[in-house]
Amino acid sequence: MIDFNSVALKNQRIFYSLLFKAASETLQELALDKKYLGAQIGITAVLHTWGQTLSFHPHLHCIIPAGGLSSINQWIKSKNNFFMPVKVIAKKFRGKFLAFFKKEVLAGNINFYGDIDFLNDNRSYQGFIDTLYNKNWVVFCEKTFKNAFYVVNYLAKYTNRVAIANSRIVKVKNHQVTFTYKDYKDKDKEKFMTLHVFEFIRRFLMHILPKRFKKIRYFGIMGSRN
Repeated sequence: MIDFNSVALKNQRIFYSLLFKAASETLQELALDKKYLGAQIGITAVLHTWGQTLSFHPHLHCIIPAGGLSSINQWIKSKNNFFMPVKVIAKKFRGKFLAFFKKEVLAGNINFYGDIDFLNDNRSYQGFIDTLYNKNWVVFCEKTFKNAFYVVNYLAKYTNRVAIANSRIVKVKNHQVTFTYKDYKDKDKEKFMTLHVFEFIRRFLMHILPKRFKKIRYFGIMGSRN
């Protein structure tokens, strides 16, 4: 079975928009539940599409205040363990994202071509969707920031980046590009990867966003309308 990333790469504008929609609705709806917070939160969401080796890995970074506004506009502080279990978030996000995705497919807005052309067959498509529902989707929650400085520092690192910084490129020679990367599966060790220049360019170009696509969005009490 193909990876969902193959579909995302061929339908970037819609796929990325669905990421924002599903993630923001998931977090806001769960936060309104009194079991977790019982308040309207705010979200600053930033889209990233790359992994350390320039692989295609679309995901969102979301910053949420440690609390929110009640129905009478009183501030409700988060519990000591903050917010809610990641498994709860993951299951709800999976359900929302796939529901939105299927709706776009029915509307004819998702294109299956090239190596995913077989998904135009109804049986293959349904098998693909069933596989996605049966997978455990991953949500990771960082520890809370100590103060506002750390929030600004985090945003500075993540909001205005491209797929790779010049400082990570250590050598370009004989049509080969060598760069550093962190291997998160090996205790964040710094390692080196060498790619043919055409492969390096191909990987880099995957992370150029659709024209005028907004990769930073605000929701809830962080939204400009509020």
